[in-house]
Amino acid sequence: MAESSPKTRSNFGETIVKKIYLFKIYERIWHWVQSGILLILLWTGFALHGTFGWPHFEPAVRWHEFLGISLIVLSVFTMFWHLTTGEVRQFIPRGRGLGDMIRFYMGGNFRHEHHPNVPTPDAKFNPLQRFSYFSLLVFIFPVQMLTGFLLWAMPRFELFSLFRPHVGLLALLHTAGSFGMLAFIVVHIYMITTGRTLGANLKAMITGWAEEEDSPPPTPESK
Repeated sequence: MAESSPKTRSNFGETIVKKIYLFKIYERIWHWVQSGILLILLWTGFALHGTFGWPHFEPAVRWHEFLGISLIVLSVFTMFWHLTTGEVRQFIPRGRGLGDMIRFYMGGNFRHEHHPNVPTPDAKFNPLQRFSYFSLLVFIFPVQMLTGFLLWAMPRFELFSLFRPHVGLLALLHTAGSFGMLAFIVVHIYMITTGRTLGANLKAMITGWAEEEDSPPPTPESK
């Protein structure tokens, strides 16, 4: 589903900008709810380690546990949605074009080069995004959820008492995963700014519609 918008002026000529419906309403709701949960989990998690003075330890524990369980429930529903709609294919990594994306993010973006990847409803994410999201969903998320669940369950259920000798390792893995999550968020925020305009990608995740140039704009040399 796509529609074209009127012509807009670029720095070196006239460019056709088209609007593409990329993100369905569930994807947008899931994205923003999950983002809020993750940020508060990081905040309360670091508060438990004394990084922040507020919230205090006991309320931080309660919030962290509640939001951790909420994230697991949300993830189960979202996994079901992605599997039943076929959208799970969007996260399968592919090597083609990966080098171009790495060069763009590391330098081309700062030289105002044209973005090497144009999203479509069937391929919403570029190759580098696919690798980063796949790593998040297959490695960081499972480690965080499993270790967090075990740390929560051990003092409550005798069934999980066999993990008590490994509580230090579980806590270490959970903390390491938190830093991995924090690094992902920093990179993700940078990627948000690399759309057609500074706020184009953010706007697309709010409205569902992405604005893309129909063809690369002419360069000064081609004039």
